[in-house]
Amino acid sequence: MENLADKVVVITGASSGIGEETARVLAEQGAKVVLGARRQDRLDALAGAIRKKGGAAVAQVTDVTQRSDVDRLVRRAVDELGPVDVMINNAGIMPVAPMAMVRVDEWDQMIDVNIKGLLYGIAAVLPAMAERKQGHIINVASVAGHKVLPNFTVYCATKHAVRAISEGLRAEHPDIRVTIISPGLIATELENSTNVPEVRAQVRAFYQEHAISPRAIADAIAYAINQPASVDVNEMLIRPTTQEL
Repeated sequence: MENLADKVVVITGASSGIGEETARVLAEQGAKVVLGARRQDRLDALAGAIRKKGGAAVAQVTDVTQRSDVDRLVRRAVDELGPVDVMINNAGIMPVAPMAMVRVDEWDQMIDVNIKGLLYGIAAVLPAMAERKQGHIINVASVAGHKVLPNFTVYCATKHAVRAISEGLRAEHPDIRVTIISPGLIATELENSTNVPEVRAQVRAFYQEHAISPRAIADAIAYAINQPASVDVNEMLIRPTTQEL
């Protein structure tokens, strides 16, 4: 917990699920959290709850598909709290469907959020971290970055990309810690991303049977940050014990 005290931590996708729970956990351990997401009301409520408990939180409406939004989020963190110590690229969507349905708009959305949004987060903090020769970038991938499943093909491709980008970043910048968090089925809003009724029903049933609390992921993120500066937790794959895939 000493490593988290007073650290400035930026979190995208912070209005619900893993992002929201991570913000609460890190703030409780002394981090100063900067919350980015699209829903102003949810962000304000979360930031208010953290401050009410004595924590430090800043909320900024952010669409990760817009590089200017992500840059603005990081600039606000620096201006109000100081240099960013940890960047958590958590925002993601999962509108899965059979490829034969050719839902190209949804493919584009997944690429824009899951890959380009993550790259914008890296771009916003990397120059300053490289100059300081310290920092920590945490990228949320998925078990789908390890396995390719029917109907999930493009989503899996985006999460494989997250792992490739993270590994390349780690190799290029040994002074910066890089962690990949690969969740399995977690009780979040991600299951609601799917727009094909029959596929959505299957996804929801799978989640209802197996999903665990986002607290498991928040605790894993806190663990990775809390390691000594010389220790880089490169990747954690975290699944419910009942999840076979």
